[in-house]
Amino acid sequence: MTSYKLVDFKTLGDDRGSLIAIEEGYNTPFAIKRVYYIFDTKKGVERGFHAHINLKQMCIAVKGSCTFILDNSKKKEEITLDNPNQGLFIEGLIWREMKKFSPDCVLVVLASEHYDESDYIRDYQKFKKEVENGKK
Repeated sequence: MTSYKLVDFKTLGDDRGSLIAIEEGYNTPFAIKRVYYIFDTKKGVERGFHAHINLKQMCIAVKGSCTFILDNSKKKEEITLDNPNQGLFIEGLIWREMKKFSPDCVLVVLASEHYDESDYIRDYQKFKKEVENGKK
């Protein structure tokens, strides 16, 4: 299946502050095998420029903001992450680009698999061909 959607996380807290729990199978619809975060992105730098064959991801801007360009080869959509109460769930063949990182952006990514270079498609034309061939 190929899809992406914004997921709202329930915020807990009291007069001391706020807390969000990320729980496998509850608000993250996959087993979490890897967590990484992107920070200190220099002004004007764009990242991503790839798709995944099998990987599922939940992306959360826990601080600051960044913009995702999501492309299923038929339409492109721009989504800005700027709220730690919300995550972007991505699965299947979706080309992703990330840009407009605020200076304080910390983007946390939860992944369904360990790093595997063979799961990446880094050439846009190959990506389009994969989608046309009906893979995933």
